[in-house]
Amino acid sequence: MFFDVDGTLVPGTSSSVFLAGFLGHRDELAEAEDAYARGAMDNRQVSELDAAGWKGTPEDQVAGWLDGLPLVSGIPETVAWCRHNGLVPVLATLAWSPVGSYLTDRFGFHAFSGPRLETVDGRFTGRVARHSNEYGKRDFALTQIRELGLAPRSCAAVGDSRSDLPLFASVGVSVAFNASAGARDAATVAVDDDDLRGVLPALSRLVTAAR
Repeated sequence: MFFDVDGTLVPGTSSSVFLAGFLGHRDELAEAEDAYARGAMDNRQVSELDAAGWKGTPEDQVAGWLDGLPLVSGIPETVAWCRHNGLVPVLATLAWSPVGSYLTDRFGFHAFSGPRLETVDGRFTGRVARHSNEYGKRDFALTQIRELGLAPRSCAAVGDSRSDLPLFASVGVSVAFNASAGARDAATVAVDDDDLRGVLPALSRLVTAAR
């Protein structure tokens, strides 16, 4: 069971834009993310622009900022429901690895994907150590599926935007949650809700099919 972060668990913005507010380049990054959504920039370009703004920031400062990250309601309950019903909750995201690590530890996700910022001596250098894109997100998910001994058709994904489309096409159930028009068109079902538990009826299909 794969969950996107930005625009899905983090409503109305992205974790990168939120963190850029502390780093001093929020407006520039928001414009770049809008360009990505329109297809005018690729993920590598956006990531490199964002990474430059992290230069000199201590690694241990980020968790404190993330305590204030705006999150959709119902995350812990949805993760608990997945585990109770035999689904493994995983973050399939293009958010930076400190974000994926923070959310995994806080809510009990099984694993997370995402690009990584370079660090030296406990500080970010302003460079990207590992890039990712929408296909990297899908490939991470397919690797997780193989490692768990599952079939893609027995899995589901919840997301909201362009970066979720390759993954949507690779799993049995896809849920466009508060999503863009493109994600809605590609998904099995669309759900609009201010609580993540709104996706549970759609995810119940997987549980029912497995019985």
